[in-house]
Amino acid sequence: MTKSLHILTGITIISVLFGLYLAFGYARTDLEQGDIQRIFYIHMPSFFGAFTAFTGTVIGGVMYLRTRHVKWDSLAVAGVEVGLMLALLNLATGAIWARPIWNTWWTWDPRLTSAAVMALTYLAYLMLRNGIENADKRRLFASVYGIVAITTVILTLMIIRIVPDTIHPAVIGPSPQNAEGVFEATPRVAAALLPNLLIWSTLVPITLMWWRIRLENKSEHVQKLRMELINS
Repeated sequence: MTKSLHILTGITIISVLFGLYLAFGYARTDLEQGDIQRIFYIHMPSFFGAFTAFTGTVIGGVMYLRTRHVKWDSLAVAGVEVGLMLALLNLATGAIWARPIWNTWWTWDPRLTSAAVMALTYLAYLMLRNGIENADKRRLFASVYGIVAITTVILTLMIIRIVPDTIHPAVIGPSPQNAEGVFEATPRVAAALLPNLLIWSTLVPITLMWWRIRLENKSEHVQKLRMELINS
């Protein structure tokens, strides 16, 4: 499995570099926003990468509750840590884009607020894990929390369709911001955005989660050896 992981890591690195080339070298400069629009090729894909990782947390939580196998808890915590990292990247790149476009780093727009709540919710997941010493109870409570927390991700994804007065742009499809035709407005936008969405929503979170699971397995092994040493 180590060889497979190394191969996947190499593919992921090459794919990310290719995506960056599409974003900063291939796509034309946006006709209305200028070069700052290029950050969307990371901003949007990082959110969907977080969605993939948090979905892994749900799967890990459900399977742990069913089987009580530690490997599923490792998947759940890996999903949270990778997803939180990508969610924070989404927030940071959004703030960088907002400064020249909205003349502010932050505004309490519904989409931005829900994205911040989502990140804080998963940060609380990690605090919950660290606050429970008993391993079985920690995994049990974390599994339930991780399943429920996905509602914040779904809300963040759907809120610009629910709240009509949001100022956050809807890049794809009809919206109050009249996003139709955005791909046609600037040449090569779709050719740069779609591959990045695929790369960041699949290869990036899966590769990072796999590495994190390996680290968690090693940590569990060390903890097991430590307990055996203490008991002996």
